[in-house]
Amino acid sequence: MSAMWFECKIKYRKTDENGGQKVTSEPYLVDALSYTEAERRINEEMAAYVSEEFKITNIKVANYAEIHPFENSDRWFKSKIAMIAFDEESGKERKTNMYFLVQANDVREAYDNTMHTMQNTMGEFAITAINESPIMDVFPYFSGEEDSLEQLEKFNTTKASKPAPVEEEVIDNMEFETEISSN
Repeated sequence: MSAMWFECKIKYRKTDENGGQKVTSEPYLVDALSYTEAERRINEEMAAYVSEEFKITNIKVANYAEIHPFENSDRWFKSKIAMIAFDEESGKERKTNMYFLVQANDVREAYDNTMHTMQNTMGEFAITAINESPIMDVFPYFSGEEDSLEQLEKFNTTKASKPAPVEEEVIDNMEFETEISSN
């Protein structure tokens, strides 16, 4: 059985830059097998970050096919990717949407990071939307066993990677009519 991603919304008192306190609600993502495990894990993870009392207000299954962290990035973006397949029976193109959560600093970098993660994809695809996600942080599951240590290394290596800039092919569709003079 594979793990799923759960979006957990946490409500707690946060100190602002003026020293005042305000109640805030923020979503976080945890990797878990069930709602019960997601609740346990978010309690453990948030206890390390929030010194005061906090409340879990919502837990729901997140609809992400993949999570891609990148180093030196502080925000999460939701990339909608349409996988394009040709249906031989009907003779039509069929699109299947999937969502990636990609870490980046802005929308352009999120696009570049999404292209980087899709570079070895065999099929055709189109990135149809990229939106900033309200997700504050992502907590993947690592048990500490040997296989999990390899997963941790892979996650950290991925997070430390910086994709090469994507060079886009520029297609010139401009047509100019040239007049030939016969002097």
